[in-house]
Amino acid sequence: MAVQGDSTDHQWVDDHAGPVVRPYAVTGGRARPVTGTFDLISLVTAVRQDVSPEVGLGPEHLAIVGLCQRVQSVAEIAAHLDLPLGTVRVLLGDLVSRNLVRIHEPHISDHSIFEAVIHGLRAL
Repeated sequence: MAVQGDSTDHQWVDDHAGPVVRPYAVTGGRARPVTGTFDLISLVTAVRQDVSPEVGLGPEHLAIVGLCQRVQSVAEIAAHLDLPLGTVRVLLGDLVSRNLVRIHEPHISDHSIFEAVIHGLRAL
C-alpha cells in the first residue's frame, strides 16, 4: 500500500491530456526503426485507404495511415500526433515494412537554401 508522498505513488495522468504513455511503450521499447531513415522533411503517403487493425499495429500506426491519406512530412506527423520525432520514425519504419506507407525523400540541390537557414538561425 502506497503512503501519500511515497516515491512509488506516481500519477500517470496529465490534467489536460489524460493518461500519459511513455514513448517507449508506443514503440515497444524500440529506439530505431526496423527499416529506413526518415528526414524531418521526408514526405509520407499512405498506400491504402482501408487499414484494419493488425497484430503489431497500435492506434498510433493507424493514426499515421489516416493522416497520410494526404501527403504529410515526418515533422507534420509528429506535430499532429504530439509524439516525439524518434517515436514517429520507429512507427514509420513499421508501416514501411508492411507496405502501408511510402516515403518520398526530398532532393534539394540548391545549397543557397541551407545557407539562408544557417544565417537565419545565427541571427536568432
